[in-house]
Amino acid sequence: MKAIFDDRQWKHQPRHFMANGAILPNPEQAERINRLLAGARNAGCNVTAPTDAGMGPIAALHSPEYLVFLETIHSRWRRIEGAGEEVIPNIHPASRSDSYPRSAVGQAGYHQADTACPIAEGTWEAAYWSAQTAISGADLLLAGEKAAYALSRPPGHHAFGDLAGGFCFLNNSAIAAERLRAQGLRPAILDVDVHHGNGTQGIFYHRKDVLTVSIHADPERFYPFFWGHADERGAGEGLGYNLNLPLARGTGDDAYLETLATAVQRIKAFGADAVVVALGLDAFIGDPFKGLAVTETGFGRIGAAIAALGLPCLFVQEGGYLCEELGANLTAVLTGFEHSLP
Repeated sequence: MKAIFDDRQWKHQPRHFMANGAILPNPEQAERINRLLAGARNAGCNVTAPTDAGMGPIAALHSPEYLVFLETIHSRWRRIEGAGEEVIPNIHPASRSDSYPRSAVGQAGYHQADTACPIAEGTWEAAYWSAQTAISGADLLLAGEKAAYALSRPPGHHAFGDLAGGFCFLNNSAIAAERLRAQGLRPAILDVDVHHGNGTQGIFYHRKDVLTVSIHADPERFYPFFWGHADERGAGEGLGYNLNLPLARGTGDDAYLETLATAVQRIKAFGADAVVVALGLDAFIGDPFKGLAVTETGFGRIGAAIAALGLPCLFVQEGGYLCEELGANLTAVLTGFEHSLP
């Protein structure tokens, strides 16, 4: 399997993260790259750099207003007297229809959903190349590859069309799926991150040309809290094209695989001819977020179940945080997939 990664993704070095009222080190550390690269290479992947497809594929899903914000906000922020090194919002609008402010502080509140997506000097460049990594992965499928792995970091599935959140700035998995759709394919997005892919859901919620399916820890008491519930099925033309499969905290391998079978059934019913896997590895029993209890063996079974679809598959990296087994869990998914191809 070919893998894609760009060294400019190292430039995002987030420092701060607030949880339960405490300021903590940000869990989305650049060191994740080393662990994931090792995992991909142990799975036999040949790692290459992406090409630059430009802004078009990104702007197909993200508003130009938001993209200008991401590209310019840090330099504007640093002109504020006494401002911190990272752009972190301290005020938010009551709704998306409220007035759009001119100030950097106000725009940060408008475009950043939470305090888990600080923007520093290298964030925009890293996010841009993270998205290009996913785009190049999609292009490999369009060129005839059966599977590819995009090491996209920072991750993307919490990013809406004009809103960052949860470590995410550009929605890499959604951008890749749209790239496939624009070339005539019928893609499904299967999100296996421990957190619901709320940004992905939001982008496609009123559409029927991309199926979105997410398996995640029940958001009733888990991030992102406000999205990811089973009754969210899509709206308008998209009604019935969004499937959320929330799981009880601590769910392990067997129950997870039973739920994945339901997801696979829906993807088949959609008539998908390609699948983008939003590959969070944070469902692991030892992940710092402690939402679910999937084992390394379980990740191998997840890869095998996805392979049974018999569809071209792009794995786009989402979560999965620093623990000793992070790289091995990636190896398990990718080898489980490759060894089970029909």
